[in-house]
Amino acid sequence: MSSSSIGTSPVRRLRLSGVLRLGRPSAIWFKPALSVVAAVAPPNLTLVALGRLDLAMYTMAGSLCALYAHNRPYAARARVLALVILGMLAGLGTALVTASLTSNGVVLVTVGALLAAAQKALCDATRIGPPGNVIFAFVASAALFVPQTLGQVPGHLALAAAAGAWAWIVGMAPALLRPHGPERRATADALYAAAAHAESGDPAARARAAAAVHTAWQVLLASGARPATRRALERLVVRAEVALGAPADADPEGLRAQARDLRGSHAVPRAGDLGEAADDVVGAEIERATPAPRWWRGLGPLAPVAARTALGCALAGYASLAIGVGRPYWALVTAASLYQVNMTLTWNRTVQRVVGNLAGVLVFAAVAPLAHLSPLAIVLCCLAFNFGAEALISRNYWLGSVCVTPMALLITEFAHLQSAGELITDRILDTLVGAIVGFVAALAVTNRRSGSRLEEAVAAVERAREHAARTLADPAAGPARLLAARRELAAALVDLRATADAAAGEWWQRALPEERVMSAEQAGHRTLAATVRQRTQHTAEGTGA
Repeated sequence: MSSSSIGTSPVRRLRLSGVLRLGRPSAIWFKPALSVVAAVAPPNLTLVALGRLDLAMYTMAGSLCALYAHNRPYAARARVLALVILGMLAGLGTALVTASLTSNGVVLVTVGALLAAAQKALCDATRIGPPGNVIFAFVASAALFVPQTLGQVPGHLALAAAAGAWAWIVGMAPALLRPHGPERRATADALYAAAAHAESGDPAARARAAAAVHTAWQVLLASGARPATRRALERLVVRAEVALGAPADADPEGLRAQARDLRGSHAVPRAGDLGEAADDVVGAEIERATPAPRWWRGLGPLAPVAARTALGCALAGYASLAIGVGRPYWALVTAASLYQVNMTLTWNRTVQRVVGNLAGVLVFAAVAPLAHLSPLAIVLCCLAFNFGAEALISRNYWLGSVCVTPMALLITEFAHLQSAGELITDRILDTLVGAIVGFVAALAVTNRRSGSRLEEAVAAVERAREHAARTLADPAAGPARLLAARRELAAALVDLRATADAAAGEWWQRALPEERVMSAEQAGHRTLAATVRQRTQHTAEGTGA
């Protein structure tokens, strides 16, 4: 064990305290909530009018793509949504073809588990964002157990593609009213985080501010062309970066006032005099031309999580088949929804999933008599639960699950009404089976790579800090070189904090080099601050930190 490692027990305690505590809602909770309603309603209401609500499962596959990419600038959102729709069609097509070739439950569960593992790895590697792999797994696993013929597959995929195209339009429509909305929100978050750091000076606040500034730059760099609005936003992010580097000289109230002024569609507030730090806005064009790292390079570290997902989903599905539950895909999806970046978060999600699903079946029992009045009533109830799920899930996963569960139960009744008691019993059994078996599988597949990943992240910060220090000391280094060095160091620090948080929550592994992590972070942030001060003050003192 390294002398810089802390802790003697490799086992992390899994707690219940705080798991169900409600947090603040997302700042844009209403965007996915309204988008999914707008994407789901027209296709489903059309099918009701045609008397073919049995086809709604296929249109739902495309419509649910509207849940993704709400934090992305619209230029990037167009590409991401298109890829989400293609990924949804690929998973759905694989499931439908498999269902048309066999009705063997073991084979179907195995295919569903492999699909869930692949979807988990791809969503994490590409950092697609919420709701992640769960929607893909829900659609594909449900489609596996729908009786199908090969001749029907093209038509069903066409329905999903048409609904997906409508979801793409819904996702892009806000650009007509607020074309720079995502960039404005990311910039405001950076300003708020920098103000909080300037007031508290707390290391955790500093890490959050560094992450927010880094995210804002990533959003702006992904936004395509640079009209006047985006150049003004870049200057505000530079101001947040300056406040991060020199918190004692920052004006927290001024930063917050500028963040508030970014609401709405009126003119972007002026950043004020930034000195030569304004060169960063020019340097952003240089960084925009730098190729982004390939997403598939992140697949290697995700192997343990993918293995957990495949094993847990398969065993949960097999267990559900063994006890005779008619819908083993519910157990499979429950297991797929559990797996997070470490065991602590996986445990939290397990508790949240069980509590939310059990409360959700009670809601379904209360709503079922109303929903069963007509096909239109079922669709309207599903729309209400769609909205409620997205409105509540950002406060805590279990609260959103209270709406997701009755919505999923109602979707099974699109083809024909079923016994509410039977649906409730099956859902409770599958939830418990999926949660228990899925979590045991997560315990069995340990992620010992997290410690190695942490050491690699520390080494990356140390290399980036040394490079930035050499650049600071070089009188011939121009603004572009200093900018590149600072961005590299900032990105490495953000990655180190995320990797350290993930490793700290793993259940069984060797002791972590916490002292080395802390030292690397402190030195890295000092050097990062020195680069900002040199750009803004032109003083030798700024290079000696």
